[in-house]
Amino acid sequence: MVGVGVPWNHKHSGMVTFSLFFILCSFFILLQPSLSSSSTTTLTGFDSDIDLFSDAESVSGTHVRLTRHSPSTSGLLLRRQPLTLTAATSISVEFSFSVSPDAGDGLILLLAPGEFSDSFPGSGSFGIPGSVKSYLGVEFDTTVGIDVGSRASVAVANGSALNLVVNNGEKVNAWVDYKAGSRTLEVRLSKWGEPRSEDPIVSHRIDLFNFWNRKPVFVGLSSSNDANSVQVVSVYSWKVSVREVSKSLHSQPADPRRFSEERKFRTLTVLAGVIFGSVCVALVTFVVLFMWVIFFHKHEEESLAKLPNHPADVRYERIDVSVEKHTKDDEN
Repeated sequence: MVGVGVPWNHKHSGMVTFSLFFILCSFFILLQPSLSSSSTTTLTGFDSDIDLFSDAESVSGTHVRLTRHSPSTSGLLLRRQPLTLTAATSISVEFSFSVSPDAGDGLILLLAPGEFSDSFPGSGSFGIPGSVKSYLGVEFDTTVGIDVGSRASVAVANGSALNLVVNNGEKVNAWVDYKAGSRTLEVRLSKWGEPRSEDPIVSHRIDLFNFWNRKPVFVGLSSSNDANSVQVVSVYSWKVSVREVSKSLHSQPADPRRFSEERKFRTLTVLAGVIFGSVCVALVTFVVLFMWVIFFHKHEEESLAKLPNHPADVRYERIDVSVEKHTKDDEN
């Protein structure tokens, strides 16, 4: 049997190499979405270490849309690195967002231990997985509420106090601060473009260090629509700051007005003490002087009592005797 040889040249080799390269590239491109449900992008006004999950997406590199105008959508913006808390760790989260006036849950700032992004979205509100129990959340919807482990808020406030409606589609600024020194969580809101408000709209005392038993904590923003909701939630900026509070500041009170009142009270107390002390010193001085006057006067009387009653008469008698003597001499 005679075989017929097919000439092999560089042209065929190049075509085979290109085909293999094209197949491999296509395979990895198709495989990439299945390897991770998150996407990473560069956004203006956002910290760089964020990941987007589920339906969350970057819009023109300017903002993140967590939910679309359709039912059964959900989105999660998550800080990539977890926070390691100590007893002196303070956290500040600053972001801006908008919530459309359609039906929906709104937006929640979520802090929870463990990696829960793999199980997002869950069947609960805001897409929170059922496995997440010991979480801390701040809800932004018709009201502003602080949640500790459940949707039953431990503290609630209404934006009308600031002449502000959270879920009317307008942009809102939010600041959420945990102060380790006072172990207090404070939430502040303002309209877009306005400065940070001085007083928190709602606050709650909690010790996050012991609440999570030193576990690493992830922080992010979440929203979801159920089968009957079409609410659109967008995020326009995001920044997380962590700092360690020094021991000298660790015992500072959360309310500066209360500290000012306590300082005034201390000042008045010190002033009253000084006045009382001055009165006591004056009284003691008066008593000492009074006793000294009495003692000196008595001592003077005793000294005078020891002197002769009529010293002048004795002198006169001596003079009389002397005169009489001279008279007798003259007669002689």
